[in-house]
Amino acid sequence: MKFSKTLGSTAFKLEQLNSDTPLGGFACPVEEYNAYLHKEAVQSRNDHVALTWLLRERSTGEIAAYMSLIADAIKLSVSEKELHDLDYPFKTIPAMKIAKLAVSTDFRNKYKGIGSFMIDSARTIARKCNEYYCAARFLTVDADIEHDEGVLAFYEKNGFLLNSELYNKNRKTISMRKDLYR
Repeated sequence: MKFSKTLGSTAFKLEQLNSDTPLGGFACPVEEYNAYLHKEAVQSRNDHVALTWLLRERSTGEIAAYMSLIADAIKLSVSEKELHDLDYPFKTIPAMKIAKLAVSTDFRNKYKGIGSFMIDSARTIARKCNEYYCAARFLTVDADIEHDEGVLAFYEKNGFLLNSELYNKNRKTISMRKDLYR
């Protein structure tokens, strides 16, 4: 079944993790991401380091996916700023980062598009933040190529570009950005 915004708003709900949120048996292929959700996400919230959002299936209460969002800033080259029509005198631009994004193995097999829905949700959260609290021009991610070589194609399909200022072929992650307003 294809996952869509309509399906997402009726079959799923997005909720923020807190200290008494039941996590159930969420499991994805990357053990590091499972451990983060079960052992570190609440502490990250309590330490004011990251806020984790859960996509929960309404009918079963199971967690289909999660993402952790943090404040960020990225350095852009002159040509990168020109690409985004940014006439801004500083090299560093404010952003919101998807620090973690994971989809449950069970839901990955059941639905297509949950990861893209989560990115769209992060974009919506960032834009709401811009409206009321503080500015961020980009949504950023450090694409985890260590655990999934296809992740670059996934983020590119969702409108992300490589950050040339931070690009290093020897890293386990690749810095990417998505303009929140294009």
